[in-house]
Amino acid sequence: MFVSTGDEKEEVNDNPIEQVRLTVPITDDPTQPVLTFRTWVLGILACAILSFVNQFFGYRQNQLFVGSVSVQIVVLPLGKLMAATLPTRKFKISPFSDYKWSMNPGPFNMKEHALITIFASCGSSGVYAVNIVTIIKAFYKRGLNPGAAFLLVQTTQLLGYGWAGLYRKILVDSPFMWWPANLVQVSLFRALHETERRTKGGYTRLQFFTIVFICSFAYYAFPGYFIPSISTVSVICLIWTRSVTAQQVGSGLNGLGVASFGLDWATVASFLGSPIANPLYAIVNSFVGFLLLIYVVLPIAYWGNVHHAKRFPIFSSDTFDSTGQPYNITRIINDKSFDINLSAYDGYSKIHLSIFFAFVYGLSFATLTATISHVALFDGQDLFKKATAASKERFADVHTRMMKRNYDAVPQWWFILVLALSFAMALFAVEGFGQQLQLPWWGLIFACALAMVSTLPIGIIQATTNNVSSANYLDSTFVFVSRLRSSYKA
Repeated sequence: MFVSTGDEKEEVNDNPIEQVRLTVPITDDPTQPVLTFRTWVLGILACAILSFVNQFFGYRQNQLFVGSVSVQIVVLPLGKLMAATLPTRKFKISPFSDYKWSMNPGPFNMKEHALITIFASCGSSGVYAVNIVTIIKAFYKRGLNPGAAFLLVQTTQLLGYGWAGLYRKILVDSPFMWWPANLVQVSLFRALHETERRTKGGYTRLQFFTIVFICSFAYYAFPGYFIPSISTVSVICLIWTRSVTAQQVGSGLNGLGVASFGLDWATVASFLGSPIANPLYAIVNSFVGFLLLIYVVLPIAYWGNVHHAKRFPIFSSDTFDSTGQPYNITRIINDKSFDINLSAYDGYSKIHLSIFFAFVYGLSFATLTATISHVALFDGQDLFKKATAASKERFADVHTRMMKRNYDAVPQWWFILVLALSFAMALFAVEGFGQQLQLPWWGLIFACALAMVSTLPIGIIQATTNNVSSANYLDSTFVFVSRLRSSYKA
């Protein structure tokens, strides 16, 4: 960031976002080793273990998710142990080079720790495309060519890296994109690595973190294992135990949750994720929308019996037939071609959703389109100016300038190459293997166009509010429409 002083511009070592100024230091030591033996070993292990654990326990009805923060904490003593025990001897890479390498280049530092955590976060988030493979095998009892499944999983991930690289100048280099969730991890890194002098009657960052960590871990044993019922305590359900209406109104699990409360942090913050990482205006905005949907729109629609809503549960993610029974999907699927049998569909029943699930889908469409229109109408002109300024070397905050000065950036053509190769592999996956993925080539192009249009506005919203919209609803609906179109043509 620069300020004008007459005819010249003076460099200011600061950031335009207050939260960043209070959290991220403006110092850097480029001599610290980063891509060390410890980084590769602990990073790859963390990524593999976390991806396996979250995928394995993701098939539970009550899913268990282990985030990268857990690895961030566990890795610290392991890194320090490796720094204390590994040999410090230096080895030559080759006889033709003077470059030397060591398994233990010195104390375990914050940069190694941060990179290992990035490794872990890449594995912890899971792969959305795995759900497609799972659904085909678990619900439809059909096989899928391993090559097609592998390419489906890999290309959906790599295409995302390509899109992210294309918008790096705006979403990463711009000082106005501050990514609130990352500031929480920065605070934790500083607490774990920086040495502080404790003030009288106060605590250092590490002491405060240790106390909160022990207390939260000890407390969660009660709602998590010993007394799960305190996660949602419903006063109305305890009074009228046999009333269906009371369950619909008062249940915190399957109803509106009126007069119910929870003593489990996961329940309290479930609509938001982490209140610590979200700005107050984003929390208030989400909470007001939550109240309007759950306590105004939903009751009116359900007890008004809109589209026979009372025939189905008020909260459910299942599909139902016209009689209110679970939808028998096998009755409308062609066994050989694995597509919809329209005559069987017309003779059976339309697919019905619970009123809540219908609103979730509808509002998800509205959220995505509103994200695009909001960014275009309210921030379009400012975004264009910032995008133009971000392309200039001198427009950046102190942290971006330090990165550019001390480290070589990944060339832009790398991201373009990843995007091109991923698209080619995706095209081979959808057109090859007997077209088992059932997505035409023009569908892939259309999906990529959706990603190109939606990545930037979704990224801007997440980078400034920590709220993210998903384009999965558009993609899944498009696939369904394309299958209907093919069936009608046949």
